[in-house]
Amino acid sequence: MAIKKQYAVIGLGRFGTSIARRLHEAGQEVLGIDIDEEKVEDALAYVTEGVISDSTEEKALSSLDITNFDCVIVAIGDDIQASILTCMLLKNLGIQKIIAKAIGKRHGQVLEAIGVDLIIYPERDMGERVANHLLSPNTLDYIELSKDHNLEEVITPSKMIGKNLRELDVRAKFNVSVIAIIRKGDMIIVSPSPEELLQKEDILVTIGSKNDLVKFSSID
Repeated sequence: MAIKKQYAVIGLGRFGTSIARRLHEAGQEVLGIDIDEEKVEDALAYVTEGVISDSTEEKALSSLDITNFDCVIVAIGDDIQASILTCMLLKNLGIQKIIAKAIGKRHGQVLEAIGVDLIIYPERDMGERVANHLLSPNTLDYIELSKDHNLEEVITPSKMIGKNLRELDVRAKFNVSVIAIIRKGDMIIVSPSPEELLQKEDILVTIGSKNDLVKFSSID
């Protein structure tokens, strides 16, 4: 189980509430903050405490002992001014870690200039995931390692079942590396042997360029 930490989520729309819910389910302490009373009430089941407050007011943030939290997530929706001002205040207060949602490139650039530790682009990222699924329907999940490279979980193509990694020679044929195999949902084979036979329903954890991974995951 993860070490228990304190998180504050500012902005309890769908994005902020989904973060709060997941953290709360993982046993973390979550303070939910929004200026909208109705949103706070709707999120009470997913937070340790919900507070109606204006995060653009320094006194309001200070009164919440916000500096004691391990991480503050600014999930404010379309109000870019409120998002930027909130992040500036949090930075001035010396918050350990700030994560913020950006709704566009320029918004993200301003947040980066302020010193936000991690900037998330939900709409862009979701769009990329949908496109990735359309291009690679056998890809279950992925992590972007760089602009050009991904780590992806790929369903084993049917024509590879019953063959070993040496025979398949995935690295030479597809320029993709298989770094692990997830078998039967809970068994993980890290750095599998070249003699490892692939089984039905195996999930291959692969790494490579995005273009090479699209080709590999498109195999029937």
